[in-house]
Amino acid sequence: MKKAEKMLNMTEGNIISLLIKFSIPMLIGNIFQQVYNLVDSIIVGRCVGAEAFEAIGTTSSVTFLFFAICNGIGSGGGIIVSQYFGSNDTDKVKKCIANTAYIMIAFPFVVGVAAFFLSGPVLSLLGTPISLMPDAVTYIRTMCVGLIFVSLYNYISSMLRALGDSKTPLYFLIFSCILNTGLDLFFVYIFKMGVLGAGIATVISQFISGLGCIVYALKKNSYFKLSRDDIKIDTGIMKQTIKLGVPLSLQFSLIAISCMALQKVVNSFGEDAVGAFTATSRIEQIIHQPYGTLGAALATFTGQNYGAKKIDRVYEGYKKGMLLMAIFSLIMLPIMMIFGRGITSIFVEETAVIDMGAAALRITSLFYIFLGAIYVIRGVQNGLGDGVFALINGVVEIIGRFTVPILMTSIAFIGVWGIWWSVGVVWFISALTTWIRYVCYKKRL
Repeated sequence: MKKAEKMLNMTEGNIISLLIKFSIPMLIGNIFQQVYNLVDSIIVGRCVGAEAFEAIGTTSSVTFLFFAICNGIGSGGGIIVSQYFGSNDTDKVKKCIANTAYIMIAFPFVVGVAAFFLSGPVLSLLGTPISLMPDAVTYIRTMCVGLIFVSLYNYISSMLRALGDSKTPLYFLIFSCILNTGLDLFFVYIFKMGVLGAGIATVISQFISGLGCIVYALKKNSYFKLSRDDIKIDTGIMKQTIKLGVPLSLQFSLIAISCMALQKVVNSFGEDAVGAFTATSRIEQIIHQPYGTLGAALATFTGQNYGAKKIDRVYEGYKKGMLLMAIFSLIMLPIMMIFGRGITSIFVEETAVIDMGAAALRITSLFYIFLGAIYVIRGVQNGLGDGVFALINGVVEIIGRFTVPILMTSIAFIGVWGIWWSVGVVWFISALTTWIRYVCYKKRL
């Protein structure tokens, strides 16, 4: 089958050019994905108030946990598709697309039901301020109802990106983001539905994005034109997908749990700290996107070249990825140092929260290069199908998040600032661990 249409064959050509060409649409898409959360936060913060803004902020680590459990399977399936695509095995590509879909239907349903009923106890366990609990529970439960729709988009986008098509998911995501903004204003500003309205707007928008993307893929992408043989349950491919997807899910879940541990520490310092942490987290979600995009591009690049048995090209991709990451990190450092206060003020109006957020950004920006290294190495290792790496990375994150914030905030002269110093220290520890794993794994190839 021809590797035509909007699909990109990354086994040939200039590596930096390919990574940039593949990354740009995905980066734009990831930024628009974050706009969902930003728009919710800004509209709720401005139209409802600081408490509603902080309530949504306290839910971020919990919702990330629930989404992570489902999205790891989609990511695992995408990596396997990229390897089969690189080896020109069309039949296996189609079977993997179909069988990953079956798993992705079951997981979100089970997780969404469990999460709906566990949201209240989990938020209580995290020490969420009583005044924020009603709005926080409402927002999480709304997102749980829409979990299957969010997973639908993430599944289809993972499949398309594995085939080198990073543009199609972008087009539908841009439309969905514009729709989300309109619905936010409609439900929150006009109908005064508060955080419930913000959650409903996000769910509807994600549903339309996922549905539109999958309809387009079925009609336009030749790999999605499945025969009866293609849609048969293939236990071998399912096992492959689960074998890689479950460690990825566990990795994402452990990272999410580690973020919940940090949120508990943040909650103990009161509402100003919660507000500042929420604002800086929203900003850093944007900072994560170029790194995450580069990591995802490297996962597809590595998967295709590993499938094509071009191992030297995999090594070269790692080096080029690290170079691109370092350049971006050096650009962002002075921006956060100089403009941190103005950026933080986009989200909140309270002077104390803005001042704390600006100082926090100056701390974490010192560690961006380590954050970037995590994404680059993670992308390469995931593309190689290294499931053990995913678990190692997750375990390191959770140990760091459970211990470092408590230790650093307990030091008298650091106090509340230990929240953000601990973020940077954990990035450093995780980056060092991922690099050691890469060096050890490289010797086995």
